Amino acid sequence: MDMLWSGWGDPARATPLPDSVTGLLRDLLGVKPRPQEPLALEDLTVPASPLDPAAHRALAAAVGEEHVRTDPETRIRHTRGKSTPDLLRIREGDLSDVPAAVLLPAEHDDVLAVMAACAEHGLALVPFGGGTSVVGGLAPDRGRPFVALDLRRMDRLTDLDPVSRTATLQPGLRAPQAEALLAEQGFTLGHFPQSYEWATIGGFAATRSSGQASAGYGRFDEMVLSLTLATPRGTLDTGRAPRSAAGPDLRQLVLGSEGAFGVITAVTVRIRPVPDTRVYEGWRFPSFAEGTAALRRLAQDGPRPTVLRLSDETETLIGLAQPDAIGAGVQESSAGCLAVVGHEGTAEDTAHRRAGAAAVLRAAGGTPLGEEPGRRWAGGRYSAPYLRDSLLDAGAFAETLETATFWSRVPELYAAVRDALTGTLTEAGTPPLVMCHISHVYENGASLYFTVVSAQGDDAVAHWTRAKHAANEAILAAGGTISHHHGVGTDHRDWYLREIGPVAAQALDAVKRHLDPAGLLSPGVLLPAGE
Repeated sequence: MDMLWSGWGDPARATPLPDSVTGLLRDLLGVKPRPQEPLALEDLTVPASPLDPAAHRALAAAVGEEHVRTDPETRIRHTRGKSTPDLLRIREGDLSDVPAAVLLPAEHDDVLAVMAACAEHGLALVPFGGGTSVVGGLAPDRGRPFVALDLRRMDRLTDLDPVSRTATLQPGLRAPQAEALLAEQGFTLGHFPQSYEWATIGGFAATRSSGQASAGYGRFDEMVLSLTLATPRGTLDTGRAPRSAAGPDLRQLVLGSEGAFGVITAVTVRIRPVPDTRVYEGWRFPSFAEGTAALRRLAQDGPRPTVLRLSDETETLIGLAQPDAIGAGVQESSAGCLAVVGHEGTAEDTAHRRAGAAAVLRAAGGTPLGEEPGRRWAGGRYSAPYLRDSLLDAGAFAETLETATFWSRVPELYAAVRDALTGTLTEAGTPPLVMCHISHVYENGASLYFTVVSAQGDDAVAHWTRAKHAANEAILAAGGTISHHHGVGTDHRDWYLREIGPVAAQALDAVKRHLDPAGLLSPGVLLPAGE
Protein backbone atom coordinates (compact mmCIF):
# COMPACT_ATOMS: atom_id res chain seq x y z
CA MET A 1 0.00 0.00 0.00
CA ASP A 2 1.13 3.56 -0.77
CA MET A 3 0.70 6.39 1.67
CA LEU A 4 -2.11 8.88 1.21
CA TRP A 5 -0.87 11.28 -1.49
CA SER A 6 -2.10 14.38 0.36
CA GLY A 7 -1.38 13.31 3.93
CA TRP A 8 0.11 10.67 6.16
CA GLY A 9 -0.26 6.93 6.10
CA ASP A 10 -3.41 4.88 5.66
CA PRO A 11 -6.43 7.01 4.67
CA ALA A 12 -8.68 4.67 6.66
CA ARG A 13 -6.99 5.76 9.89
CA ALA A 14 -7.58 9.49 9.43
CA THR A 15 -10.43 10.69 11.65
CA PRO A 16 -11.97 14.16 12.13
CA LEU A 17 -11.17 16.10 15.29
CA PRO A 18 -13.68 15.95 18.14
CA ASP A 19 -15.90 19.02 18.53
CA SER A 20 -14.17 19.82 21.82
CA VAL A 21 -10.83 20.17 20.04
CA THR A 22 -12.14 22.24 17.14
CA GLY A 23 -13.81 24.52 19.69
CA LEU A 24 -10.54 24.88 21.60
CA LEU A 25 -8.71 25.71 18.39
CA ARG A 26 -11.29 28.35 17.55
CA ASP A 27 -11.35 29.94 21.01
CA LEU A 28 -7.66 29.72 21.82
CA LEU A 29 -5.96 30.26 18.46
CA GLY A 30 -8.63 31.79 16.24
CA VAL A 31 -8.62 28.83 13.85
CA LYS A 32 -11.25 29.15 11.14
CA PRO A 33 -12.65 26.30 9.04
CA ARG A 34 -11.09 25.88 5.64
CA PRO A 35 -13.03 27.84 2.99
CA GLN A 36 -12.95 24.90 0.61
CA GLU A 37 -12.05 21.24 0.49
CA PRO A 38 -8.56 20.30 -0.74
CA LEU A 39 -8.23 19.12 -4.30
CA ALA A 40 -8.79 15.47 -5.13
CA LEU A 41 -6.13 13.40 -6.87
CA GLU A 42 -8.05 13.41 -10.14
CA ASP A 43 -8.27 17.22 -10.03
CA LEU A 44 -4.49 17.69 -10.22
CA THR A 45 -2.90 18.72 -13.49
CA VAL A 46 0.37 16.87 -13.94
CA PRO A 47 2.88 18.26 -16.44
CA ALA A 48 3.97 15.87 -19.16
CA SER A 49 7.10 13.90 -18.38
CA PRO A 50 10.16 15.64 -19.84
CA LEU A 51 11.90 12.31 -20.53
CA ASP A 52 12.92 12.07 -24.17
CA PRO A 53 12.67 8.67 -25.92
CA ALA A 54 16.39 8.00 -25.70
CA ALA A 55 16.47 8.61 -21.94
CA HIS A 56 13.40 6.44 -21.46
CA ARG A 57 15.03 3.58 -23.39
CA ALA A 58 18.21 3.86 -21.32
CA LEU A 59 16.30 3.75 -18.04
CA ALA A 60 14.18 0.84 -19.27
CA ALA A 61 17.36 -1.04 -20.15
CA ALA A 62 18.51 -0.54 -16.54
CA VAL A 63 15.41 -1.70 -14.67
CA GLY A 64 13.00 -3.11 -17.26
CA GLU A 65 10.27 -1.28 -19.15
CA GLU A 66 7.56 -2.25 -16.67
CA HIS A 67 9.56 -0.62 -13.87
CA VAL A 68 9.78 2.82 -15.49
CA ARG A 69 6.62 4.60 -14.35
CA THR A 70 5.56 7.88 -15.93
CA ASP A 71 1.82 7.79 -15.20
CA PRO A 72 0.44 10.85 -13.36
CA GLU A 73 -0.63 9.10 -10.14
CA THR A 74 2.72 7.42 -9.55
CA ARG A 75 4.57 10.67 -10.16
CA ILE A 76 2.23 12.57 -7.81
CA ARG A 77 2.79 10.00 -5.06
CA HIS A 78 6.53 10.59 -5.33
CA THR A 79 6.32 14.38 -5.14
CA ARG A 80 8.09 15.79 -2.08
CA GLY A 81 7.79 14.32 1.41
CA LYS A 82 5.44 14.73 4.35
CA SER A 83 6.27 18.02 6.03
CA THR A 84 3.32 20.34 6.61
CA PRO A 85 4.47 22.74 3.84
CA ASP A 86 4.81 19.73 1.52
CA LEU A 87 1.21 18.73 2.22
CA LEU A 88 -0.20 22.24 1.95
CA ARG A 89 1.48 22.74 -1.43
CA ILE A 90 0.30 19.47 -2.94
CA ARG A 91 -3.23 19.93 -1.55
CA GLU A 92 -3.33 23.21 -3.48
CA GLY A 93 -2.17 21.52 -6.69
CA ASP A 94 1.48 22.64 -6.66
CA LEU A 95 3.35 19.91 -8.58
CA SER A 96 6.46 21.92 -9.35
CA ASP A 97 8.62 19.19 -7.77
CA VAL A 98 7.05 16.22 -9.57
CA PRO A 99 9.62 13.69 -10.85
CA ALA A 100 9.91 13.00 -14.58
CA ALA A 101 9.63 9.27 -13.87
CA VAL A 102 9.69 6.76 -11.04
CA LEU A 103 12.10 3.82 -11.35
CA LEU A 104 11.94 0.58 -9.39
CA PRO A 105 15.29 -1.25 -9.33
CA ALA A 106 15.56 -4.77 -7.94
CA GLU A 107 19.30 -5.15 -7.35
CA HIS A 108 22.48 -3.20 -6.64
CA ASP A 109 23.59 -3.47 -10.26
CA ASP A 110 20.27 -1.99 -11.40
CA VAL A 111 21.02 1.09 -9.32
CA LEU A 112 24.46 1.46 -10.88
CA ALA A 113 22.92 1.12 -14.35
CA VAL A 114 20.32 3.79 -13.56
CA MET A 115 23.07 6.17 -12.43
CA ALA A 116 24.95 5.62 -15.68
CA ALA A 117 21.80 6.32 -17.70
CA CYS A 118 21.06 9.47 -15.69
CA ALA A 119 24.61 10.77 -16.17
CA GLU A 120 24.40 10.12 -19.92
CA HIS A 121 21.07 11.93 -20.33
CA GLY A 122 21.49 14.80 -17.88
CA LEU A 123 18.97 13.60 -15.30
CA ALA A 124 19.15 14.05 -11.56
CA LEU A 125 18.26 11.13 -9.29
CA VAL A 126 16.58 11.13 -5.86
CA PRO A 127 16.38 7.91 -3.79
CA PHE A 128 12.86 7.25 -2.44
CA GLY A 129 12.19 4.85 0.44
CA GLY A 130 9.04 5.39 2.47
CA GLY A 131 8.57 8.99 1.38
CA THR A 132 8.50 10.22 4.99
CA SER A 133 11.03 13.07 4.76
CA VAL A 134 9.94 16.26 6.54
CA VAL A 135 12.98 18.40 5.67
CA GLY A 136 12.82 18.67 1.89
CA GLY A 137 14.92 15.58 1.31
CA LEU A 138 12.82 14.48 -1.69
CA ALA A 139 12.63 17.86 -3.44
CA PRO A 140 15.97 18.60 -5.10
CA ASP A 141 16.98 22.04 -6.29
CA ARG A 142 15.33 22.62 -9.65
CA GLY A 143 17.88 22.82 -12.39
CA ARG A 144 17.18 19.76 -14.48
CA PRO A 145 14.59 16.99 -14.65
CA PHE A 146 14.95 14.29 -12.03
CA VAL A 147 13.79 10.72 -11.53
CA ALA A 148 12.72 9.16 -8.25
CA LEU A 149 14.44 5.87 -7.46
CA ASP A 150 11.81 3.93 -5.52
CA LEU A 151 13.58 1.08 -3.69
CA ARG A 152 10.50 -0.94 -2.72
CA ARG A 153 11.52 -3.98 -4.78
CA MET A 154 14.77 -4.21 -2.79
CA ASP A 155 12.95 -5.54 0.26
CA ARG A 156 14.67 -8.71 1.43
CA LEU A 157 16.41 -9.99 4.51
CA THR A 158 19.46 -11.46 2.78
CA ASP A 159 21.39 -12.82 5.75
CA LEU A 160 20.99 -13.46 9.46
CA ASP A 161 23.88 -14.56 11.69
CA PRO A 162 22.41 -15.72 15.04
CA VAL A 163 25.87 -16.29 16.52
CA SER A 164 27.10 -12.76 15.84
CA ARG A 165 23.56 -11.38 16.12
CA THR A 166 23.67 -9.49 12.85
CA ALA A 167 21.26 -9.19 9.94
CA THR A 168 21.75 -7.85 6.42
CA LEU A 169 18.74 -6.01 5.04
CA GLN A 170 17.97 -4.37 1.72
CA PRO A 171 17.15 -0.65 1.75
CA GLY A 172 13.54 -0.78 0.54
CA LEU A 173 12.41 -3.04 3.38
CA ARG A 174 9.84 -1.21 5.49
CA ALA A 175 10.37 -1.32 9.23
CA PRO A 176 7.31 -3.49 10.12
CA GLN A 177 8.29 -6.06 7.50
CA ALA A 178 11.89 -6.05 8.77
CA GLU A 179 10.67 -6.64 12.32
CA ALA A 180 8.40 -9.46 11.17
CA LEU A 181 11.21 -11.22 9.30
CA LEU A 182 13.56 -10.89 12.27
CA ALA A 183 10.90 -11.99 14.74
CA GLU A 184 10.45 -15.25 12.83
CA GLN A 185 13.95 -16.12 14.04
CA GLY A 186 13.56 -14.65 17.52
CA PHE A 187 15.20 -11.26 17.00
CA THR A 188 14.33 -7.59 16.86
CA LEU A 189 16.03 -4.48 15.56
CA GLY A 190 14.38 -2.39 18.28
CA HIS A 191 14.06 0.69 16.08
CA PHE A 192 10.63 2.33 16.40
CA PRO A 193 10.56 5.96 15.24
CA GLN A 194 7.24 7.75 14.77
CA SER A 195 7.57 7.02 11.03
CA TYR A 196 7.99 3.29 11.78
CA GLU A 197 4.92 2.08 9.89
CA TRP A 198 6.10 3.56 6.58
CA ALA A 199 9.83 4.29 6.73
CA THR A 200 12.50 1.99 5.29
CA ILE A 201 15.82 0.54 6.38
CA GLY A 202 17.71 2.59 3.78
CA GLY A 203 15.99 5.76 4.95
CA PHE A 204 16.91 5.05 8.56
CA ALA A 205 20.58 4.82 7.61
CA ALA A 206 20.57 7.75 5.19
CA THR A 207 19.11 10.11 7.82
CA ARG A 208 20.66 8.83 11.08
CA SER A 209 17.23 7.96 12.40
CA SER A 210 16.53 7.67 16.11
CA GLY A 211 13.73 5.44 17.41
CA GLN A 212 11.48 5.91 20.43
CA ALA A 213 13.32 3.13 22.27
CA SER A 214 16.73 4.69 21.66
CA ALA A 215 17.55 4.85 25.38
CA GLY A 216 17.72 1.06 25.36
CA TYR A 217 18.53 0.04 21.78
CA GLY A 218 20.50 3.08 20.60
CA ARG A 219 20.13 5.17 17.47
CA PHE A 220 20.06 3.52 14.07
CA ASP A 221 23.56 4.77 13.23
CA GLU A 222 24.77 2.92 16.34
CA MET A 223 23.17 -0.29 15.09
CA VAL A 224 24.82 -0.24 11.65
CA LEU A 225 27.86 -2.48 11.25
CA SER A 226 28.39 -2.20 7.50
CA LEU A 227 26.84 -0.70 4.37
CA THR A 228 27.03 -0.99 0.62
CA LEU A 229 26.73 2.24 -1.35
CA ALA A 230 26.15 2.51 -5.10
CA THR A 231 27.76 5.67 -6.50
CA PRO A 232 28.35 7.02 -10.01
CA ARG A 233 32.03 6.10 -9.45
CA GLY A 234 31.21 2.51 -8.52
CA THR A 235 30.56 0.54 -5.34
CA LEU A 236 31.66 1.57 -1.86
CA ASP A 237 31.66 -1.14 0.83
CA THR A 238 32.17 -0.01 4.43
CA GLY A 239 32.67 -2.04 7.61
CA ARG A 240 34.08 -5.55 7.84
CA ALA A 241 34.24 -5.92 11.63
CA PRO A 242 32.28 -4.63 14.65
CA ARG A 243 35.04 -2.07 15.34
CA SER A 244 38.28 -1.22 13.60
CA ALA A 245 41.32 1.00 14.00
CA ALA A 246 42.05 0.82 10.27
CA GLY A 247 41.69 4.50 9.49
CA PRO A 248 38.60 6.72 9.66
CA ASP A 249 35.28 4.89 9.81
CA LEU A 250 33.73 5.41 6.36
CA ARG A 251 30.40 4.12 7.63
CA GLN A 252 30.00 7.47 9.33
CA LEU A 253 30.44 9.23 5.99
CA VAL A 254 27.58 7.25 4.47
CA LEU A 255 25.27 7.41 7.49
CA GLY A 256 23.37 10.68 7.29
CA SER A 257 24.44 11.38 3.70
CA GLU A 258 20.77 11.52 2.57
CA GLY A 259 21.38 10.27 -0.96
CA ALA A 260 23.89 13.00 -1.80
CA PHE A 261 26.88 10.63 -2.08
CA GLY A 262 25.16 7.49 -3.36
CA VAL A 263 22.31 5.06 -2.85
CA ILE A 264 22.51 2.63 0.06
CA THR A 265 21.76 -0.85 -1.30
CA ALA A 266 22.48 -3.05 1.76
CA VAL A 267 22.79 -2.53 5.51
CA THR A 268 24.14 -4.97 8.09
CA VAL A 269 22.80 -4.21 11.53
CA ARG A 270 23.08 -5.40 15.10
CA ILE A 271 20.02 -7.33 16.28
CA ARG A 272 18.85 -8.47 19.70
CA PRO A 273 16.55 -11.20 21.03
CA VAL A 274 12.86 -10.32 21.13
CA PRO A 275 12.21 -9.19 24.73
CA ASP A 276 10.13 -11.41 26.98
CA THR A 277 8.56 -8.44 28.73
CA ARG A 278 7.58 -4.88 27.75
CA VAL A 279 6.31 -2.56 30.48
CA TYR A 280 5.52 1.15 29.98
CA GLU A 281 4.41 3.39 32.81
CA GLY A 282 3.70 7.03 33.52
CA TRP A 283 5.31 9.39 36.03
CA ARG A 284 4.35 12.94 36.89
CA PHE A 285 6.75 15.76 37.74
CA PRO A 286 5.81 19.21 39.04
CA SER A 287 7.77 21.01 36.32
CA PHE A 288 9.70 20.43 33.11
CA ALA A 289 12.93 21.43 34.88
CA GLU A 290 12.44 18.82 37.61
CA GLY A 291 11.50 16.15 35.10
CA THR A 292 14.54 16.98 32.98
CA ALA A 293 16.80 16.61 36.03
CA ALA A 294 15.26 13.18 36.73
CA LEU A 295 15.84 12.01 33.16
CA ARG A 296 19.42 13.20 33.33
CA ARG A 297 20.05 11.17 36.49
CA LEU A 298 18.79 8.00 34.84
CA ALA A 299 20.68 8.65 31.61
CA GLN A 300 23.94 9.28 33.44
CA ASP A 301 23.86 6.96 36.42
CA GLY A 302 21.23 4.37 35.51
CA PRO A 303 19.48 2.10 35.49
CA ARG A 304 18.59 3.40 32.05
CA PRO A 305 15.13 2.42 30.79
CA THR A 306 14.48 1.34 27.20
CA VAL A 307 12.06 4.23 26.61
CA LEU A 308 12.45 7.54 28.39
CA ARG A 309 10.57 10.68 27.38
CA LEU A 310 9.17 13.78 29.10
CA SER A 311 6.44 16.19 27.96
CA ASP A 312 6.47 19.80 29.12
CA GLU A 313 3.54 21.38 30.93
CA THR A 314 1.73 22.51 27.78
CA GLU A 315 2.08 19.22 25.93
CA THR A 316 0.94 17.33 29.03
CA LEU A 317 -2.10 19.57 29.53
CA ILE A 318 -3.18 19.34 25.88
CA GLY A 319 -2.67 15.58 25.91
CA LEU A 320 -0.26 15.36 22.97
CA ALA A 321 1.87 12.88 24.90
CA GLN A 322 -1.01 10.47 24.18
CA PRO A 323 -2.30 11.54 20.72
CA ASP A 324 -5.13 9.03 20.64
CA ALA A 325 -6.51 10.58 23.86
CA ILE A 326 -6.79 14.13 22.49
CA GLY A 327 -10.20 15.53 23.34
CA ALA A 328 -10.92 12.96 26.02
CA GLY A 329 -10.82 15.60 28.74
CA VAL A 330 -8.20 16.60 31.27
CA GLN A 331 -7.10 13.70 33.45
CA GLU A 332 -5.46 13.76 36.87
CA SER A 333 -2.14 13.12 35.12
CA SER A 334 -2.54 16.29 33.03
CA ALA A 335 -1.11 18.49 35.78
CA GLY A 336 2.61 19.10 35.76
CA CYS A 337 4.69 17.10 33.27
CA LEU A 338 4.13 13.53 32.11
CA ALA A 339 7.09 11.19 31.71
CA VAL A 340 6.77 7.84 29.96
CA VAL A 341 9.22 5.21 31.16
CA GLY A 342 9.51 1.84 29.42
CA HIS A 343 11.46 -1.31 30.24
CA GLU A 344 12.06 -4.27 27.91
CA GLY A 345 13.98 -7.49 28.39
CA THR A 346 13.72 -10.66 30.43
CA ALA A 347 11.17 -10.64 33.22
CA GLU A 348 13.86 -10.69 35.90
CA ASP A 349 15.99 -7.97 34.34
CA THR A 350 12.97 -5.78 33.62
CA ALA A 351 11.73 -6.04 37.21
CA HIS A 352 15.18 -5.18 38.55
CA ARG A 353 15.68 -2.15 36.32
CA ARG A 354 12.11 -0.98 36.84
CA ALA A 355 12.57 -0.97 40.61
CA GLY A 356 15.89 0.83 40.34
CA ALA A 357 14.51 3.47 38.00
CA ALA A 358 11.49 4.01 40.23
CA ALA A 359 13.74 4.73 43.19
CA VAL A 360 15.61 7.36 41.19
CA LEU A 361 12.42 8.94 39.86
CA ARG A 362 10.83 9.12 43.32
CA ALA A 363 13.96 10.69 44.77
CA ALA A 364 13.86 13.31 41.97
CA GLY A 365 10.28 14.32 42.85
CA GLY A 366 8.34 12.01 40.54
CA THR A 367 4.92 10.56 41.32
CA PRO A 368 4.05 7.17 39.80
CA LEU A 369 0.88 7.05 37.70
CA GLY A 370 0.87 3.31 36.99
CA GLU A 371 0.89 1.53 33.67
CA GLU A 372 -2.22 3.10 32.11
CA PRO A 373 -0.44 6.26 30.78
CA GLY A 374 2.33 4.05 29.42
CA ARG A 375 -0.12 1.72 27.69
CA ARG A 376 -1.95 4.66 26.16
CA TRP A 377 1.30 6.13 24.89
CA ALA A 378 2.36 2.79 23.41
CA GLY A 379 -1.04 2.34 21.77
CA GLY A 380 -0.95 5.76 20.14
CA ARG A 381 2.76 6.16 19.54
CA TYR A 382 2.34 6.37 15.75
CA SER A 383 -0.82 8.50 15.77
CA ALA A 384 0.59 12.04 15.86
CA PRO A 385 1.02 12.41 12.06
CA TYR A 386 -2.64 11.46 11.59
CA LEU A 387 -3.57 14.08 14.16
CA ARG A 388 -1.53 16.63 12.18
CA ASP A 389 -3.57 15.86 9.05
CA SER A 390 -6.84 16.24 10.98
CA LEU A 391 -5.66 19.63 12.23
CA LEU A 392 -4.89 20.71 8.67
CA ASP A 393 -8.34 19.58 7.56
CA ALA A 394 -9.86 21.70 10.35
CA GLY A 395 -8.01 24.84 9.23
CA ALA A 396 -5.18 24.72 11.77
CA PHE A 397 -1.47 24.65 11.01
CA ALA A 398 0.61 21.99 12.79
CA GLU A 399 4.31 21.27 12.38
CA THR A 400 7.28 19.95 14.34
CA LEU A 401 10.99 20.59 14.65
CA GLU A 402 13.68 19.03 16.80
CA THR A 403 17.19 19.65 18.06
CA ALA A 404 19.60 18.39 20.71
CA THR A 405 22.24 19.78 23.06
CA PHE A 406 24.22 19.04 26.21
CA TRP A 407 22.33 18.79 29.49
CA SER A 408 23.68 22.09 30.81
CA ARG A 409 22.29 23.93 27.78
CA VAL A 410 18.84 22.32 27.65
CA PRO A 411 17.04 25.10 29.61
CA GLU A 412 18.50 27.86 27.42
CA LEU A 413 17.77 26.00 24.18
CA TYR A 414 14.22 25.18 25.29
CA ALA A 415 13.45 28.81 26.10
CA ALA A 416 15.15 30.22 23.00
CA VAL A 417 13.24 28.04 20.53
CA ARG A 418 9.89 28.58 22.27
CA ASP A 419 10.43 32.34 22.27
CA ALA A 420 11.45 32.38 18.60
CA LEU A 421 8.41 30.41 17.50
CA THR A 422 5.94 32.27 19.69
CA GLY A 423 7.29 35.71 18.83
CA THR A 424 7.49 35.21 15.08
CA LEU A 425 4.07 33.62 14.66
CA THR A 426 2.39 36.12 16.98
CA GLU A 427 3.84 38.99 14.95
CA ALA A 428 2.41 37.33 11.82
CA GLY A 429 -1.06 37.38 13.36
CA THR A 430 -1.24 33.65 14.08
CA PRO A 431 -0.28 33.25 17.76
CA PRO A 432 0.74 29.62 18.32
CA LEU A 433 0.50 26.90 20.89
CA VAL A 434 4.06 25.61 21.35
CA MET A 435 4.62 22.24 23.01
CA CYS A 436 7.81 20.28 23.64
CA HIS A 437 9.09 16.96 24.86
CA ILE A 438 12.42 15.29 25.47
CA SER A 439 12.33 12.25 23.23
CA HIS A 440 15.89 10.87 23.36
CA VAL A 441 18.45 10.93 26.16
CA TYR A 442 22.19 10.36 26.35
CA GLU A 443 24.75 10.44 29.11
CA ASN A 444 25.79 13.92 28.06
CA GLY A 445 22.62 15.50 26.67
CA ALA A 446 19.15 15.14 25.20
CA SER A 447 16.94 16.06 22.28
CA LEU A 448 14.06 18.55 22.32
CA TYR A 449 11.08 17.93 20.03
CA PHE A 450 8.76 20.90 19.49
CA THR A 451 5.20 20.82 18.15
CA VAL A 452 3.59 24.05 16.94
CA VAL A 453 -0.12 24.61 16.31
CA SER A 454 -1.59 27.87 15.04
CA ALA A 455 -4.19 29.26 12.68
CA GLN A 456 -3.17 28.89 9.05
CA GLY A 457 -3.56 32.60 8.34
CA ASP A 458 -3.47 34.10 4.87
CA ASP A 459 -0.28 32.25 3.85
CA ALA A 460 0.52 29.34 6.16
CA VAL A 461 3.69 28.28 4.35
CA ALA A 462 5.15 31.81 4.43
CA HIS A 463 4.26 32.21 8.12
CA TRP A 464 5.92 28.91 8.97
CA THR A 465 9.00 29.62 6.87
CA ARG A 466 9.66 32.82 8.83
CA ALA A 467 9.06 31.05 12.14
CA LYS A 468 11.22 28.05 11.22
CA HIS A 469 14.07 30.32 10.16
CA ALA A 470 13.82 32.19 13.46
CA ALA A 471 13.88 28.87 15.35
CA ASN A 472 16.89 27.72 13.35
CA GLU A 473 18.75 30.89 14.26
CA ALA A 474 17.82 30.40 17.91
CA ILE A 475 19.05 26.80 17.83
CA LEU A 476 22.47 27.76 16.52
CA ALA A 477 22.77 30.72 18.91
CA ALA A 478 21.90 28.53 21.91
CA GLY A 479 24.43 25.84 20.98
CA GLY A 480 22.02 23.19 19.64
CA THR A 481 22.33 21.07 16.52
CA ILE A 482 20.12 21.94 13.58
CA SER A 483 18.69 18.40 13.54
CA HIS A 484 18.73 15.50 15.96
CA HIS A 485 16.92 12.91 13.81
CA HIS A 486 14.88 14.49 11.00
CA GLY A 487 17.97 15.15 8.90
CA VAL A 488 19.19 18.06 6.79
CA GLY A 489 17.49 17.81 3.40
CA THR A 490 17.18 21.17 1.67
CA ASP A 491 15.31 22.87 4.53
CA HIS A 492 18.19 22.73 7.05
CA ARG A 493 21.08 22.86 4.59
CA ASP A 494 22.15 26.48 5.07
CA TRP A 495 22.15 26.20 8.88
CA TYR A 496 23.90 22.82 8.72
CA LEU A 497 26.75 24.37 6.74
CA ARG A 498 27.07 27.12 9.35
CA GLU A 499 27.01 24.52 12.12
CA ILE A 500 29.89 22.48 10.70
CA GLY A 501 31.90 25.45 9.40
CA PRO A 502 33.59 26.17 6.05
CA VAL A 503 36.49 23.72 6.34
CA ALA A 504 34.17 20.76 6.99
CA ALA A 505 31.75 21.94 4.30
CA GLN A 506 34.58 22.07 1.76
CA ALA A 507 35.71 18.57 2.75
CA LEU A 508 32.20 17.19 2.22
CA ASP A 509 31.94 19.02 -1.08
CA ALA A 510 35.18 17.33 -2.18
CA VAL A 511 33.69 13.93 -1.31
CA LYS A 512 30.55 14.80 -3.25
CA ARG A 513 32.52 15.87 -6.32
CA HIS A 514 34.58 12.68 -6.26
CA LEU A 515 31.72 10.20 -5.79
CA ASP A 516 29.22 12.14 -7.91
CA PRO A 517 31.23 14.16 -10.44
CA ALA A 518 28.17 15.08 -12.53
CA GLY A 519 26.22 16.21 -9.47
CA LEU A 520 23.26 14.00 -10.35
CA LEU A 521 22.45 12.67 -6.86
CA SER A 522 19.85 14.64 -4.85
CA PRO A 523 21.02 18.10 -5.97
CA GLY A 524 20.82 20.63 -3.16
CA VAL A 525 20.18 18.04 -0.46
CA LEU A 526 22.74 18.24 2.36
CA LEU A 527 25.05 20.41 0.22
CA PRO A 528 24.40 23.16 -2.35
CA ALA A 529 23.81 21.95 -5.88
CA GLY A 530 26.86 22.19 -8.12
CA GLU A 531 27.21 24.59 -10.99
